[in-house]
Amino acid sequence: MSGSVRISSSWLVLALVILALVGLRPTRAQAQGQRRVVQFTGIIATGDSLLGVPGATVFVPKAGRGTATNAYGYFSLPVLTGDSIVIRSLGYRNQTVVIPPDYQRQSYSVIVQLKEDATILPEVRIFPYATEKEFKRAFLALKLPKERGSAMADNLNEQVLRRIFNNAPVTSMGNYRQTMQNQEYDQARRMGTAPTPQTNNPLLNPFSWLQLINQIKQGEFKKKEGVDY
Repeated sequence: MSGSVRISSSWLVLALVILALVGLRPTRAQAQGQRRVVQFTGIIATGDSLLGVPGATVFVPKAGRGTATNAYGYFSLPVLTGDSIVIRSLGYRNQTVVIPPDYQRQSYSVIVQLKEDATILPEVRIFPYATEKEFKRAFLALKLPKERGSAMADNLNEQVLRRIFNNAPVTSMGNYRQTMQNQEYDQARRMGTAPTPQTNNPLLNPFSWLQLINQIKQGEFKKKEGVDY
């Protein structure tokens, strides 16, 4: 009797363990299927100088959410493990960053170096005519004015140009040149290298008085013999 009780109790324990494992299996599978939230941060920079790229978009296409970098190229965005984040900026190639599905930390930081994407647009020519044939026809039918009697010839007339030059007001450049010339002349007069009212007037020039006195002493002003006045 006791042996049967031991066997039944052991089977009971085994059944409880099996039920516990069966009950935990879906919970563990459900936990593995959930995607963890990760704070995705980083700096978007240029590949040659590592300067921050402002206004670059950091976008998760599947989730339909994203953000943009600040003036220093920094961004911060909550994402899920396994997300693919596309980084875009005008003039650069697109970059994709994938968060590992089994990533266990709460934050994921990167420094993304964008590469320049120089695109040369094709040349576009705009003509007022639908076809080249119409343009040639209109050009051949164009009547150009003759040189004599035209507005161009009248504007280049010598008398008209002289009258415009004489009646034109002084420009700002002319005022500037005149002011600078006056300042240079005043500086030269103070240094004694330019004529002054005193040097131009012989009565106020001491050198002229000295020359006059020497001429009087030498008798240059006496009447010469045999010369009639």
